[in-house]
Amino acid sequence: MPIDPSLRTSLRSFLARNFLLSDGEFPYDDDASLLGEGVVDSTGVLELILFLEERFGVHVTDLEAVPRNLDSVRRILEFIDRKRGPVANAG
Repeated sequence: MPIDPSLRTSLRSFLARNFLLSDGEFPYDDDASLLGEGVVDSTGVLELILFLEERFGVHVTDLEAVPRNLDSVRRILEFIDRKRGPVANAG
């Protein structure tokens, strides 16, 4: 899946600012486990979900708040893409 560069940049900046307390680059690969690397904990997942809902306009249900959707930059971007569906992706 081609990743929208502006979504990727916004997400990586949010992760760096809010979880690493840095204005610099997010130092992890897009496939790195946010939980495994200790970037995000269970409370951080809630903060991440709030950001996704406000910034990207997607609703995250309790059943969707799982590592399969939220444990790496790539998984999050793919999740956003699925949530937005084909209509949003056509433009």
